Order: sequence, then structure tokens, then C-alpha cells
Amino acid sequence: MKEVLRFDNVSMHYHSKQGETVALQDVSFSVHEGEFVAIIGPSGCGKTTLLSLAAGLLTPTKGKVSALNVSLGYMLQRDELFPWRTIEKNIFLPLEIKRVNTPENRARVVALAEKYGLKQFLKSYPSQLSGGMRQRAALIRTLAMNPDVLLLDEPFSALDYQTRLSVCDDVYKIIRNEKKTALLITHDISEAISVADKIFVLSKRPAKIISEHILEFPETEPLRRRENQEFSRWFEILWKELNQ
Repeated sequence: MKEVLRFDNVSMHYHSKQGETVALQDVSFSVHEGEFVAIIGPSGCGKTTLLSLAAGLLTPTKGKVSALNVSLGYMLQRDELFPWRTIEKNIFLPLEIKRVNTPENRARVVALAEKYGLKQFLKSYPSQLSGGMRQRAALIRTLAMNPDVLLLDEPFSALDYQTRLSVCDDVYKIIRNEKKTALLITHDISEAISVADKIFVLSKRPAKIISEHILEFPETEPLRRRENQEFSRWFEILWKELNQ
């Protein structure tokens, strides 16, 4: 598989009046085309910093981050839909920002929204939708520019547990159906096991990669994976690594 994203010995230091904070230290890994990669680590270890580096929002103190001839889409923890815009106008926003708000592109995005259950909500406002439907709309907005790689910043963390399971399943299916590569950061071990082909485990800050795991489940859907007896085995392995 083609390599699409690479971290080479990346370190990230923050400076303030209180001194220097090392968030990441000598982090190296790759993401390949078509993979769903999850990175897990304890709270405050630098996971969001890592994703911001991948997106090009930050420049590493040391090392290099390379997006190898691919476009990136970033999905945030919260849906961040504008309350004064309809769902249709919200999902068109990337087209407006990039100045490619053509009838053809709008039709493509609307078709994507209709394909994934938002047809009857396009003229609605975010306040009229459930948390799960809002998050689905946020994903369609992220897909509007047809990115090759999706960067997912704990996209289900603001949802209640029941909704979280359902939306995770929905988002996973959409990403797979659209043949996208995904890099997810999360502190939720179960969530990572349920979606990922590969999991990297980060240490406490300054974060280093302490392990890499390839997951091979016969099931593809996250909810069905959770029913497999291997699920609990993987949970125990990752729990021990995170708490060692």
C-alpha cells in the first residue's frame, strides 16, 4: 500500500513564561492508503498536538511531517455547525472557503448527504437535529472537498454513550464506503479497537510511541467487532500498556 502520511522523528516543544513543555518526543510512524489508524494515549499526552501537526496547523520543533501528495480533511471533537445556517449551507461551507462553490460541487455534496440519510434535514437548522445527526452532517462537511485522508480528533467524545456507539458505526461505514484513509486519535480503548486496522499507543507526556498493533477481525462493523471474543483480549493488552 502507498504511504500517504509520515512522521519522521517528530518532537514538539511549547514555550511559555513558565518554561518549556515537551509534548511529543521522537515520534515516527506511517499511515498507508486505505488504512484506518487509531492513536490512543492518556489524557494530556499530546494526541491533539499530533493531529495538528499532521494537518499542518503546527510546525514540529524537530523532525518532519509529510503528507505525501494527498489532501487532508479535519473532523473536530464537536460538530461546530453554525447555528444560523441550515445543514445544507453548513455542508457547503468548505466549497465557499475554497472558492469552488459551483453548481456541480454543490450537487455532489448534496448527493453525498442524501446518500447517508440527511436528505430530509438539509433545510433544517443544527438545533433541530440530534447530536448523532449533527455529527453525521459534520462528516459530510469534512468530505465536501473530497479529501484523501481524514484526521479525526475524538469525534464522538461529546456524545452520550448510546449515541456514540451508533454514530461511530455510521461514521466508520461512510469512511469505508467512500474509500478514505483515516487517522483517529482517542483515549477510548474500545472505540479504537472497534474501528482500527492498526493502533499506535502513546506514553504519558512527553509522548512517545510505545507499541504498534495490527488488528485482524473477521467483522468489519464496529458494533459487531465488540461482540467478538478477541475484543476483550485486545482491551486488556491496550489497557495494560496505557497504565504501565
